Parts: sequence; C-alpha cells; structure tokens
Amino acid sequence: MKVGSFKDFKEGAAAAIPICLGYMAVSFAFGIEASKIGMTTFQAAMTSLLNVTSAGQFSALEVIARNGSFVELAVLQLIINLRYMLMSTALSQKLDPAVSTVHRLGISYGVTDEIFAVSVLKKGSLYPLFSYGLISVSVFGWVLGTVMGAVAGQILPQRLISCLGLAIYGMFIAIIIPDTKTNKAIACVVITAMVLSTVFYYAPVLKLISAGFRIIIITVLVAAIAAIIAPVKDNMEEGKENRA
Repeated sequence: MKVGSFKDFKEGAAAAIPICLGYMAVSFAFGIEASKIGMTTFQAAMTSLLNVTSAGQFSALEVIARNGSFVELAVLQLIINLRYMLMSTALSQKLDPAVSTVHRLGISYGVTDEIFAVSVLKKGSLYPLFSYGLISVSVFGWVLGTVMGAVAGQILPQRLISCLGLAIYGMFIAIIIPDTKTNKAIACVVITAMVLSTVFYYAPVLKLISAGFRIIIITVLVAAIAAIIAPVKDNMEEGKENRA
C-alpha cells in the first residue's frame, strides 16, 4: 500500500496555505465568542482542535453558555455536520482500496468543505500523506486563530470585542449573498430559514424551545422544503432535458 512520499506531504501543506489564512480569520471570531461566554483559551483551542467545524462550533456556543444537555449538543452537531458524511463517502473513492482503516480515519478527521474541495480537485490518486499535509496546516490555522481570538477577548475593551464579534455575521453574509443572486432556490432557502427563525424566536410557544433544538428543527424543515420545491436532478433527467 502506498501512503505517499514526503513530496506529497509538502504538496498538501502548500495547497493548505490559503485555507490556513482563511481559517485564522474565521476562528479568530470564534475565539472571541468563546471568550465572551467564559471559556478559557485552552478550552476554546481544544474545541477547535477536536471539532474543526465553523458552523458546528458557533452553534454550540449558546448551548454551552446556558448549560444545555449533551443530547441537545450531540443532535445539533449531527444535523449541522451531516454533510461531512457525504463528503467522506465521495472522498473515499479517490483513495486506493488498499488504504488501511487507520489512514482513512486519519483523513476523515480533517474533512471540511475547503479541504474536501482541494482533495477532490487533486489530479490522480489521493495519498494519505498529501491529506495529512493539507489537514495539518489547515487545522494549525484554525486553532491558532482561535487562540488569538480567545486571548484578544480577554484583554481588549468590551466595546471593541463586541465589534469584532460581528465578524462571524459578516462571514456568513459574504457566503450566502453571491449565491442568492444567481440561484433562486438558494435565495428561497435563505429567506425561508430567516422567516422560520423569526417565528420560532417570537411565537409564544415556539420561543420556549431551546436555541439548540430550534436550529435542529429549522434545519430539518428548511432542508425538507428545499427538497420538495427544488429537488436536485440526476444525470439521466438532465440528459433527457438536454435531448428535448
């Protein structure tokens, strides 16, 4: 079984530099938010090291802040990070069948949107050492940004911390706005999620549901609605439309 060479590791590390820099900016915001709810720098860093998921970690902060249950936290992470299971399945197709389970588990640790994109676009077979280089540099940036944000959250003035905390909202807006301009289905999903979030926040009975379970319910509802009104067409259907 070929796991790759040091050259493959260096190639993966080099490809991860842009991801590393981007992760530092986002995780800096996470570090600040973690500091605001009373987490220590070590706790914040370990959260980033063991999770490596922006949406999952940010959504977990409110549950942690109000001492929510482990069940709520676990279900929340399962729903939000469910896409990584699909990514891992697709990524496994690029691995040699002889790659051991240990290496597959090592690679699965670092399956994120950005790492997945770089991995699937790599020409030829995917060797574990390439993935390890890609993952190690990317995760380093994610954890370093978290530490910097957590430290900043402890020493900077509260007013400045509040301003920096808005960075995460700016990041999510920057992610969704370009796609909503070109894809009506995505625009509909975003608007539906906003409407449901507002309803769950203000409705007399629904507002009693904890924040974690609100996210879970809204995520499932929006995904179901999107699947009904804008289903993804398979290759056969697209081929029939093109021939027509």
